[in-house]
Amino acid sequence: MTTTSDHLEVTLAGAMPIADVLSALSTTDAGLTGAEFRRRRQAVGPNAIRSHQARLLPVLARQLRSPLLLLLAVTATASFFLGERTDALIIGVILTASVGLGLINEYRAERAAEAMHDRIQHRTTVIRDGAAQSVSLVELVPGDLVELRLGQLVPADIRLLSTTTLQCDESVLTGESIPVEKSVDPVPSGTTMAELSSCALMGTVVSAGQGRGLVVATAGSTVFGRVALGLGKRQPDTEFQLGLRRFSLLLVRVAAVLTIGIFAVNMALHRPILDALLFSLAIAVGISPQLLPAVVSTSLAAGSRQLAHRKVLVKRLVCIEDLGDIEVLFTDKTGTLTEGRIEFMRALGPDGSASDETMLLGLVCTDATVRDARVVDGNPLDTALWEAPTAPRAAAERYTKLAVLPFDHRRRLVTVLTADEPGEPLIITKGAPEAVLDRCTDLPHTAQTVLDSEFRAGHRIVAVATRPAPGQHTLAPDDEHDLRLHGFLVFLDPPKATARDALRRLADLGMAVKVITGDNPDVAGHVCTELGLPDGGVLTGPEIDRLEEPELRELLSTTTIFARVDPEQKARIVRAQRSSGVDVAFLGDGVNDALALHAADVGISVDSATDVAKDAADVVLLEKDLHVLADGVLEGRRIFANTMKYVLMGTSSNFGNMFSAAGASAFLSFLPMLPSQILLNNLLYDASQLSIPTDNVDPEQLARPARWDVALIRRFMLVFGPISSLFDFATFAIMLSVFHADETLFHTGWFVESLATQTLVLFVIRTRRTPFFRSHPSVALLLAALAAVTTGALIPVTPFARGLGFTPLPGAFFLTLTVMVLAYLVLAELGKHYFFRTPKPVAPQRLRITSHRVDRRAARFTTGRRSRTPHRVGP
Repeated sequence: MTTTSDHLEVTLAGAMPIADVLSALSTTDAGLTGAEFRRRRQAVGPNAIRSHQARLLPVLARQLRSPLLLLLAVTATASFFLGERTDALIIGVILTASVGLGLINEYRAERAAEAMHDRIQHRTTVIRDGAAQSVSLVELVPGDLVELRLGQLVPADIRLLSTTTLQCDESVLTGESIPVEKSVDPVPSGTTMAELSSCALMGTVVSAGQGRGLVVATAGSTVFGRVALGLGKRQPDTEFQLGLRRFSLLLVRVAAVLTIGIFAVNMALHRPILDALLFSLAIAVGISPQLLPAVVSTSLAAGSRQLAHRKVLVKRLVCIEDLGDIEVLFTDKTGTLTEGRIEFMRALGPDGSASDETMLLGLVCTDATVRDARVVDGNPLDTALWEAPTAPRAAAERYTKLAVLPFDHRRRLVTVLTADEPGEPLIITKGAPEAVLDRCTDLPHTAQTVLDSEFRAGHRIVAVATRPAPGQHTLAPDDEHDLRLHGFLVFLDPPKATARDALRRLADLGMAVKVITGDNPDVAGHVCTELGLPDGGVLTGPEIDRLEEPELRELLSTTTIFARVDPEQKARIVRAQRSSGVDVAFLGDGVNDALALHAADVGISVDSATDVAKDAADVVLLEKDLHVLADGVLEGRRIFANTMKYVLMGTSSNFGNMFSAAGASAFLSFLPMLPSQILLNNLLYDASQLSIPTDNVDPEQLARPARWDVALIRRFMLVFGPISSLFDFATFAIMLSVFHADETLFHTGWFVESLATQTLVLFVIRTRRTPFFRSHPSVALLLAALAAVTTGALIPVTPFARGLGFTPLPGAFFLTLTVMVLAYLVLAELGKHYFFRTPKPVAPQRLRITSHRVDRRAARFTTGRRSRTPHRVGP
């Protein structure tokens, strides 16, 4: 293996003493200087695996990568040089317009995604020039010193320099959900990545403790980066995108069968090879909804704007559909179900009497930063205590802290070793009452009675205990024993006034809401009862630890409240719920929520949350209110519903028209429609569908999650396609027997009829209600559809008609057309009611792929600049 001053393989760094690693990367305890950082940044590039920059050429390439479109373009070019220059030019114009529509809409969506990404940055704390500063993850370079805290995503491959009970969840790399304990001791040379205890690996999550480390590798040089790059540089696929891919494969198979069959029939009829080939390819293009990516992108871009107005910010556009899929929501209690304005009420002794001493000891016992008698960096309980009007702040500041044991979500305690000016060292412990009482001796018999009374009233309680520690200068968890209970600190966090209605809205949307909290189960139960949350069982952290995974999954369906749980238990609950095959969201805003946010299908945080929580979330609410979340869920479902309208209508109508063309080509002496006319028909139809994202959606379509069902799409196509073909063949018969149409008149009549029927049937298919009477389309959709049909009817009388192979239609044709369209819409309406006579339930299981978690995590390491080609280090 080799090293440079800019890079160091993590497995090599883990086996080296700390001094040697610092020397190898030319770093000191003060971190890099600003100048050295800039030099290394220029040399190694951003700490990014992917780029989110919107670039026009890649978007254009995606529009052109359709094999059918490319083959049509080649064939049109060939026809130009073979003398069919008019047809070639027409096809070229139509192809250009089709690609242009998709390019414009998808590029706009890319720009929207870029603006969204720039609004939310994932940050970490780095030491440079001897001072701590917050920087974006992508601004790290090898040699940087970084701080690691609970719930934080490890931003690079790091050689640990100091740790305090540090543990990391490395399941994204190893698949093992049990956290790995970390230390600073070098590991033996050749140690595997899974046993690299002296290093923290990029993409893993700090599940306990804290530490400081040296960045040894970034971006594609990291273990995680190489894994992620092995999956490709694209953004992670959601269930929605996977459904699109399965749907596209269905269309490819149908198009292949039709194309080959039609080409064979035309060759058997001894028609010109070029005409037969162009016609067959046009049929293949016609059956595919070419603008589906544009419709989806437009829907997502419009949805993101709507969500922003509703105070919902999604980090990736495809997360919008994820919101609509949510079936189970786990939420914290504070600030979501309660007001989140914690107020200190009183300090009590063990017997329930007022105790000023308990309050004083509570002020002293804190791991928060206190400046000028104010909490600068601390939890809400400490902040409320220090801001209380009766707080003896001056007395508390006379105490000197000799050592601090920070709050730990497993111990649920904070302990300080302190002394006032004349006194001996004193250990003060403050935390969850159960944890404090377990470490106390000679408990007064009144203590539990006082505690139970306050819990039943819905109050939050913190217990305070002490022990003399003469001559002691350090602290360890083992020192938290033989304590004497001083009393309780009582806080109030009342239920939120809007929470009851919000919970009812979520229930109406088919979402089960469950509460995960570190608070006491009685307090959580009191709040849930006041808010009308359905009664359910209660599980506590210790009870969860005693359960095996199958037992936990079984209890999830009957449990509403999970209380006194630590961060790892929260994540375990979320993973267990996901393993049952439902879509799970977790809403949290604290450091202790980050693990669960990473574990959920949709991690949701709020704008006022800790940086760690916002970094872990996929969706950020600009206001911590469940009504805002309900708005986001509705928007996700609305986008899915509108996209499915296009899919169902496009596949059924296109399939019917192309099936009709295939059948007609077998008995007509000429092609039923010219290739350029098929493409023009498809272009006008698809252009009108770009307004689908604006359409209204019926409430029943928003009332429950919906997922891709390729089998339903296939059945829909096979039912409604023949209905469309029935009227096409009726048109053929009328054109030949009534109007005695020649080739040009036949082409014109079918062009107008097919465009009218396949466009106007949208108003039937867009709703399961009676159209126009019980369900109204958006004005934009109505105008776009009517404009497409009108344009198609007018083209035969324009100066372009002759070049396109059209001729004016007799007036009687339009009377016949009106009758046929009305009959078609009535028959389609009857078919719709038959097809949807029984609602199809949501599939109990969703498709999951093993790479999804890696892909999703990798999305956090993105940059607006084009990333360099990832480098490898080592042999």
